[in-house]
Amino acid sequence: MGHPTTIVFDIGNVLLRWDPRNLYRTLFDDEAEMEWFLENVCTHDWNVEQDRGRDWDEAVALLVKDHPKHEPHIRAFHERWHETVSGVFEEHVALLLRLREAGVPNYCITNFSGPKFILAQERFPFLAGFDGIIVSGDERLLKPDPAIYHLLLDRYGLKAEDCVFIDDSQPNVAAARDVGMHAIHCVEGIDLAAELRGYGFPV
Repeated sequence: MGHPTTIVFDIGNVLLRWDPRNLYRTLFDDEAEMEWFLENVCTHDWNVEQDRGRDWDEAVALLVKDHPKHEPHIRAFHERWHETVSGVFEEHVALLLRLREAGVPNYCITNFSGPKFILAQERFPFLAGFDGIIVSGDERLLKPDPAIYHLLLDRYGLKAEDCVFIDDSQPNVAAARDVGMHAIHCVEGIDLAAELRGYGFPV
């Protein structure tokens, strides 16, 4: 069998540095109070529903109804969302650009709100340069559901064995492998270029 030919990137915490704490550290003086808020009000599970396609105004209204005292901080997640992204992983973005220069087909599957992904593309134009993009909020599918990987393969005429998927979530990596892709768990300190060279990519 030949080497894989195609790269499929995740976005958050592979290419973009995303963490709601980037925003909320500017709003809370007390770290413990901030962590309580993120564990009990603007929770991971609440945010995931926007990644699944729920409207942001609806999402904010639901929380404000249950936590009226926290309304300003709840609204900030939506209205100041851009502050949750502190920047990019420079080495990984540079690697992506080298792959593109070398003519390597590159795609992405991302758990991301559709409207927020548009904002991210405006701020970081390299996000608009993929050969194909699957955004969970637009498709109403979330990784690690196998259906979102099959959607990429079917929509763009790709073969799973030709693809190397890169994600910071182990369950997402495992799901990609289950559908037949090669996969790299992108953890802190990884030499992603070396990993891709191991698959035969020209980086």
